[in-house]
Amino acid sequence: MKKKWMIVATVVAFGVTQVNAQSDVVVKSNGLHLGARVGANLSNVISDKSSNYTTGAKLGANAALFLEIPLAPMVSLQPEIQFSQKGYKSTGTYLGSAYEYKQTSNFIEVPLLLKIKPSKSFGVFAGPQFSYLVSTKTKFTTNNVSYENLVKQDNDNLRKNIFGGVVGVEAVASNLIVGLRYNIDFQNNNGDGTSSTPKYKNQVIALSLGVRF
Repeated sequence: MKKKWMIVATVVAFGVTQVNAQSDVVVKSNGLHLGARVGANLSNVISDKSSNYTTGAKLGANAALFLEIPLAPMVSLQPEIQFSQKGYKSTGTYLGSAYEYKQTSNFIEVPLLLKIKPSKSFGVFAGPQFSYLVSTKTKFTTNNVSYENLVKQDNDNLRKNIFGGVVGVEAVASNLIVGLRYNIDFQNNNGDGTSSTPKYKNQVIALSLGVRF
């Protein structure tokens, strides 16, 4: 009888050990992941069709913190908080001289992304994004002379709170993440739609390198 109870105890202990081991695997595979990324933006605007204002793309920077929250196998929710530089540039002639005009807008943004990972090394994501305008700077260059101006935040031509969307893909190698995303505003700025202040929506192609902890 004593031997039988020893066998039963051994079997139970082995089962508990296996359950604990499997629980550890589940916890590790389904745990939260905090991460950070930095990268470059290529931004431009979609101008109102009634405006004759033409624009070109300009470079900017992005940086973010994110939290990956598993919801199901291959599916996770990823809220982020990021800094993003947007804007555009335009060229033309003024009083017979060529000029270049650049506008740089700094935003604090909160994307909320749904991510699907068909494999450990690849993922796709999409979701809404709230953007808050922090500052706007313009730069006018002609005849090798530049004039910079910090636009007042109470300017009625600037929308401070903007709702938009994000889509993108990412490649993962160990804890390193390379991401490519496109985001666009769903709302116009408050520009008057003239040749001097076009009515537009921001759009950005962003490339970033991140690490997940």
